[in-house]
Amino acid sequence: MPLNSGPIILGLESSCDETAAALVTGDRRILAHKLAGQEAAHAPYGGVVPEIAARAHVETLMPLVEAALAEAKLALDDVDAIAATAGPGLIGGVMVGLVTAKALALAARKPLIAVNHLEGHALSPRLADPDLAFPYLLLLVSGGHCQLLLVEGVGAYRRLATTIDDAAGEAFDKTAKLLGLGYPGGPAVERAAAGDPAAVPLPRPLVGSPEPHFSFAGLKSAVARAVAAGGHGASDIAASFQQAVVDCLVDRTRRAIGKAAGATALVVAGGVAANGAIRSALGALAEQSGLRFVAPPLWLCTDNGAMIAWAGAERFAAGLVDPLDVPARARWPLDPAADVVRGAGVKA
Repeated sequence: MPLNSGPIILGLESSCDETAAALVTGDRRILAHKLAGQEAAHAPYGGVVPEIAARAHVETLMPLVEAALAEAKLALDDVDAIAATAGPGLIGGVMVGLVTAKALALAARKPLIAVNHLEGHALSPRLADPDLAFPYLLLLVSGGHCQLLLVEGVGAYRRLATTIDDAAGEAFDKTAKLLGLGYPGGPAVERAAAGDPAAVPLPRPLVGSPEPHFSFAGLKSAVARAVAAGGHGASDIAASFQQAVVDCLVDRTRRAIGKAAGATALVVAGGVAANGAIRSALGALAEQSGLRFVAPPLWLCTDNGAMIAWAGAERFAAGLVDPLDVPARARWPLDPAADVVRGAGVKA
């Protein structure tokens, strides 16, 4: 089916702490998008509690589906296919969304599309930018993942680098917790980073190393030591931490550009891609490298249903649908053939 024929895809997202349902067409019209966050439920714990998240998805997902259909003035029979995140993510939440999608697909006799959450992020820039063509170099940076991928087409991803321990988003959340800034950590640290970015000497792990992999565990530990030592205000620590992350991301991405043959654009996606300092620095790197820079609107960076519906539309156009017994997966690499790297990079 040609993508410009405009099939309507219902997309469901429930991989972490955002519950979302959206209706998106193959010609990039967002007919409805409904999202329910869980910040208040998880804030007392300083991070996501999987059991609380899963229960919230159970309570919230179907009302969001009904609200999205009502806003678009559609019935379920009007939908051409149903897409849902099938992993990776917190397995309880993933199962809620995928089982719901299976039930809807079975009841309405519609095709089911099991979407890799990372593919949702990887393809989301194409929802916002019709001119973004394959292949492109993608920095996928979020709470659980930090990867550089050459996006060659729908379902075709070549991983150039991953994190060997923690993701950048984890480091933001840990820094926010150490500084008492609240949850979610990424936006809190960015708001607090009004101090001197050179005030606190912090490491830049792996900067200058030949392979473009990432590491943020040592940076988290250095922030913890700086907080414990005292002598620096929260704004200076936040600014210094944010600058260290920017420097690491830029250096690693610059290294990957040399390995991304054929790429005409540098694209950033994922929740951490909403950070203004990171977007600005990557934009400058793209300009220096002769690449077009593409970043989705801020609301498309964080987890949402529109990116899952759009990934579903891209897969549907390519004839990629799934059986009703497709499994939910806690881990699901975009590039299964990628070399295993030391540390926790295997989870990517």
